[in-house]
Amino acid sequence: MNSPSQRYRLPRHIRIDLALGAAIVWLLFAGAMPASAAQCPARPHNHASESTTPLNIGELKLQVLDYLCFGAYERDVAGVLAEARRYVESETGQFTKPALVLDIDETSLSNRTQILANDFGYIPRGPCEHLPDGPCGSQAWELRHDAPAIAPTLDLFDAAKAKGVAIFFISGRNDGGAERSAIVANLTSAGYGGWTEIKLRPTGYNSVEAYKTAMRASIEAAGYTIVANIGDQYSDLRGGYAKRVWKLPNPFYYIP
Repeated sequence: MNSPSQRYRLPRHIRIDLALGAAIVWLLFAGAMPASAAQCPARPHNHASESTTPLNIGELKLQVLDYLCFGAYERDVAGVLAEARRYVESETGQFTKPALVLDIDETSLSNRTQILANDFGYIPRGPCEHLPDGPCGSQAWELRHDAPAIAPTLDLFDAAKAKGVAIFFISGRNDGGAERSAIVANLTSAGYGGWTEIKLRPTGYNSVEAYKTAMRASIEAAGYTIVANIGDQYSDLRGGYAKRVWKLPNPFYYIP
C-alpha cells in the first residue's frame, strides 16, 4: 500500500503554480469575499477583458495542504536556503562589512499554526485563544510570540554569524512598542540571537516594497554590503541593494 504522501502527491507542474494560486486562497478566505460588483476592487488596466473561470477554491486549498503537509514545502525551503548558505559562506570574505538581510514571517519564523487554524483566511483582529482551532487573529497571534523558527533559516543565520556577517531583519510588521517587544521575544525564543538590527515598518509607508528597499539602502549607506537578501515575497526582494536574492516558496498568501 502506498504511503499517505504517495497517495496524495500532486504532479509537479501543479505544485509549482501554488504560489500564484495562493493569492486567490488568501484573499477569498479572508472573510470578506465580495458579494456584489460594488464591493469588488477596480480591475487593473492591463487585466485581460475576456472572462475566464478560475480554479475551484476548494481544490486550491487541497493542493496547498498537500504541498504543506507531505514534505514538498520543507524540501523546497531547505533547497533554497542551502544554496543561499553556500553562497554566503563562500562570498562574505570579499567584503569589509558583509551583511545578510532576512524577512521574518514565512522566512525566519513559521506561522503555520495560525494559517491552518484560520483555514488559510486572514483575520487581522480578534482573539487567538483556542489553538489549534481557530479563529486566531493576526495581531493576537503575533503578540503570543511563539511562532517556531524555520530550521534551515536558523542554520543560515548561525553560519553567517560565525563568519562575522552582520544580520538585519526587515519585516513588514508595523513598528510599535508591543509589536516590537513581541517580535524580539519570538526571535529570541526561536533560537535567533546576536543579530545586528530589526527594522519594522513605521507609519508613512503604504508600499512594502518601497519600505524594504529604503531599509536596505540605509544599511548600505551605513557602510555594509548586503551579500544576500532572503524573503518569501517578491516585495521583499525587488528594489536592489543586494548582491544576490533568494525567494522562498509561500503558497499561503501574497503581499504586493
